[in-house]
Parts: sequence; C-alpha cells; structure tokens
Amino acid sequence: MSTLSEPRRPRLLPQNRKLRHVKGLWLRNLSFAPASLQTADDATILRSPNRLGKLRETGQLQSSRSSDNLRLDSLRPADKRRPNVQPRRTSLSLAHANPLTRQKKLESFIEGCVGDVFFSLHVAESDEPVHISEVRSRSANFNFQFFDLSADQTCASRSCIVIVRLWSKRPQQESWIFLLEELIDLRQLNFIGTLKDRQFPPNALILHLEDGLYSLDFPTRAADPKPAPPTATSSYNALMKLANLESSIQDAIDTQWKIMQQINRLLDDSPSDPNPAADEELSLAGKYVANQRRANKAAERRRDELRESLRSRREAIIQGRRAQALAEEDIANNRDKMVASIALVSKTEQQIRGQRRRICSELCDLFPITPIPNAPPLSFQICNLPLPNSVYDAATARVINEDVLSAALGLVTMLTRHLQFYLSYPLPYAVSGYGSRSSARDDISHMPEKQPQRREFPLYLPRGGSTIGQWRFEYGWFLLNKNIEALCASEGLKVVDIRHSLPNLKYLLYVCSAGTDEVPERKKGGVRGLWAGRQKSRTPGLPASLVDGESGSSTAGSRRGSVDSEMMNRHGEALRNAVIKANEEREESWGADSGVGLPFGDDVKFTLRTKGLRENIAQ
Repeated sequence: MSTLSEPRRPRLLPQNRKLRHVKGLWLRNLSFAPASLQTADDATILRSPNRLGKLRETGQLQSSRSSDNLRLDSLRPADKRRPNVQPRRTSLSLAHANPLTRQKKLESFIEGCVGDVFFSLHVAESDEPVHISEVRSRSANFNFQFFDLSADQTCASRSCIVIVRLWSKRPQQESWIFLLEELIDLRQLNFIGTLKDRQFPPNALILHLEDGLYSLDFPTRAADPKPAPPTATSSYNALMKLANLESSIQDAIDTQWKIMQQINRLLDDSPSDPNPAADEELSLAGKYVANQRRANKAAERRRDELRESLRSRREAIIQGRRAQALAEEDIANNRDKMVASIALVSKTEQQIRGQRRRICSELCDLFPITPIPNAPPLSFQICNLPLPNSVYDAATARVINEDVLSAALGLVTMLTRHLQFYLSYPLPYAVSGYGSRSSARDDISHMPEKQPQRREFPLYLPRGGSTIGQWRFEYGWFLLNKNIEALCASEGLKVVDIRHSLPNLKYLLYVCSAGTDEVPERKKGGVRGLWAGRQKSRTPGLPASLVDGESGSSTAGSRRGSVDSEMMNRHGEALRNAVIKANEEREESWGADSGVGLPFGDDVKFTLRTKGLRENIAQ
C-alpha cells in the first residue's frame, strides 16, 4: 500500500484488477446471521478447537455448496448475502432502573454485539485457501493485517474473482460458526477512496488495493480529472507490446515453476549416490584433522615454552631467596655497626654545627659589624668602616668618601666569600676579594660571548663619574646583596630587603653563632699555632696567655661561662684597650686618614685609589 494520502481517482482500470493487487480487508458492523444460513458441515467443522487443521483435514475450506456457485451468474442477491436486520427501537424500559441493572443490561448488549472473527480467501483454481487471516478478538469493526499475494501461484495471483469466507465466535460460545461467504468480482468493485462520513451496512467488506479502498456497498466516488494540457501518450501498439511482454514474462515464470517441479520429482524418484558426499566429507574430515594436528603442535610448543619459563622462574626465585638470605644476614651482622654509624653521623653533624658556630663567632670578632653612633636606623659599620644600604648619592658622599666605601665593600666581599665555604653553600655569583678593588662576576645572565670581561662588575666607584661605570658598580653591589640573600636562604632566613647589606650579614652571623650548647674548642696546631708564633714575635712583652687566647671567643680550650673563659675575656679586654690606645697614638703621629687608619706619614700623600693602582686595574 502507498504511504501517501488516498488518491482522488483509482489508478487501476477495472479489467486490470487482479488478486495480487489486493493488500488487505476490513469488516464493519459485525452482525451474526441466523442459524438457518449455516450448513451442517460448517457447524460440525467449526466446533473443533484446531480450526485450521480440521478445516484442511476435512477439505471444507471450500464452501459446503458446489463449485457452481463460483460462476458469475450464480451470485446471490444482497438479501441472501446478509441478514435483514430490523432497525433498532428506542426503549425506555430501563429509564427508572438502578445503575447496576442498567450496567448489566449494557454489558449483555455489548457481549451480544462483539465477537472473534477471522477470514479466508479462496479461488476456483485452488482447493486450498489462498490466505487465512489472524483472529481478531472482541470487536464489531475489524482491521485485519495487510498481506501480499503477488508471490503466490499464477492461477491465484492473476484471478479476478475471489471468495471471502468469515467465521465468528461469540464470547459465550466455545465453537466457531460460519458467518458469511461473499463472492467478489474485483472488476465490479466501487472506488470509495476514504471511510469518512459513511454509514456501513451490517457485515460490510472493504478491500484495500494498491491504489485505494474499494467496496460493493457504495457507488464509485472519484473526483473529476483536473484540467491539464494534453500530453503525449503511448500508442496502442506500444501498449500491446507491453501486454505481450508481461504475458511472456509470466509464461517464463510458469515454465520455470514447472521445470522446478519436474526436477524435484526426478530427484525424488532417482536414488542418490552417496559416494561424492562421502568423498567430500572425507576430504573435509582430513582438513579438520590436519588443522587439529597443527593446533596440537602449537599447543605443545606453547606448553614447552611455559615449562621452560616456569623452570627459569623457579631458579630465579631460588637465587633471589639466597640473595635475600645473605642480605638479611648482612643486615643482622651490620645492624650494630649501623647504629654506631648513625650515632657517629649524628655526633659529626653536631660537631659540624658546633664548628660552624665557632667559626661564625670568630668571624663576628674578626669582622665586627656594629651600629654607627648617632646615625639613622639600620646604619652599620664593619671594622669601623661605614657602609650605606646600597645607596651612594651626593649626600652620602659628603659623609663617606669613595675609599672608605670601597674598603668596606671589600671586607663584606671577603666575609661573604668565606661564609660560602663554612656554610657549604656555593654563591650564585662568584666574588673576588681584593681589598678595595673587589669584584663580582655574573655567569648567569645572558650577555654577548664576545666580551667576557663585561661579566666582571667592580665593587668600587669608577673614576671620572662615568655613568656606565656607576651602573656597573651598582649592579656589582646588587650581585653581592643577592649572594648574602642566598646565604640567608640556605639557613632558612627570610630577608626583608636585600639592599641592607650589613644588617642582613649581621643577622646571618648572629643566627649561625647562636645556640644553647657550648661551642667546641679549636683543635691545637695548624693556623692557631702559626698565629700564636706571629703574635709572640710581634709582641714579646705580652704574656703567652694573652697571645694564645682570643678576645671574645673560646679558642684556648675554655668554655663560655666558665672561670677560665671569664679570665680570658678580661685579658682580651685589656689587650684590646692597649691596641686601641696604640692605634690612637699612631693616628696622632700619622695624621687624619678619614677613619681608615693608613700607616703612612703626613709627608706621603697616598690614598687607596692611587694613580699606579688605577693604571694596573685598567690594564
């Protein structure tokens, strides 16, 4: 059936309608015929539960009447095909009945109007039904499923006369009854197109063909053809050729079917030769055996590989267990040694930390960093040489000259360079301590490789007030401050401002020399012995105890807080006062030197930045 809307005019001519064009059948307004219309044969057959099997066994799928009824001249009139149903009469007998009685009456009325129905299609050329529908239950209007008869035999599919037989069964009945038999000539069907606005008579049959809906109960309703310009159509000869071609194709199909039937009969009559089939089965069995043998060989190889793998793994496990046993034995034997080693490591770390504390304490004494009296906060001096916090402007230059600044930066550079070795932390920027001509090197920043000397940045002011030289000096001072920041970070200290060179360095030395336990003593010999010999040769009048001891530190084997330590501190103070007094006398004899204390007379006017030194530096 076409899925489009119903056509307004039929496409099939009446003489061209065949059984193969029928696609479905509907039944409207089910009405049960009187019992007199049934034959005894139909009533006997339809009492059987297996309706189709019983109908085929008794051969009663044909009408109980003779085959002469299939002729067109024996078509029954309409009054014999369907019962004459009287019109319904209006009754008001239940108007005053209770709802339960009315409901029961209504249900009994509905049960008397509905039923189960199925149909079958028959043609005169075939003893068997062409099509048997499914059973539709409990309804008065039935829409049966669509079917396709184009694949049936030629005698059935090309027939234009078909018999429709209906069987029904009421809900209270147990057996099927023959309801209706309709002899339909497809050429006499009327095209109705649609089911809307139609009142169907009892047991009305509606046939679905390829081009629309057809019925015998209504006149043909087809729209007039639309006015259209005349178009060229096929000639009579062309149509005859197409008809002859269709007949030839159908004859070829019939011939093919007959040949197939003959071949099947010959095959059934002639005995089959089992030898070729046996040979084929033998060849196939040989192939299966060969494939299975190959699979068995592959499985055996896989089995051998797995066995070898398991053997090697067992050996590896045995060797591993032996190695594990040896390792456990070594661990058991060396457990005491490990405990001793851990204790030794801990003791060594404590000693290293103590030695670092002692070294930092001695560095605090060798390079004293003290606040400048009557100066702003965070103003410090190192070895009595003031050093500003990375700012050297005109106001600072009037207080601190270039020589003092260069000497102070040289001392800071020397102290920073030594701290990297004592704290075991390399500086990110290498520094070179040459007194007032120290420098810092930047090997990290990106610079042209053609000028390697530009990586050296001076820690002293340039001559002549060069802008580039001033910038290089300030960058070198910045690198020195970054080194101090890196040393503070290695000890877990956070620097607030890296421009504070001496405050940060003082903070680092203070933290590194702090602690509650006693500082370990210096080992005898080495530098201490050399230093003691030099002091004895320079100060023959001083006692050996003062020469061997160090002021402010426990270098003579004493501990801080002990009686020997206090005595050594008193001797150190006395020695320091004597040295300060001697320096003052030398200053008075040598003249003013801007606080540097140079050992030259008044007649020799030398500074830390002389002409000869400048020439050497320039070279």
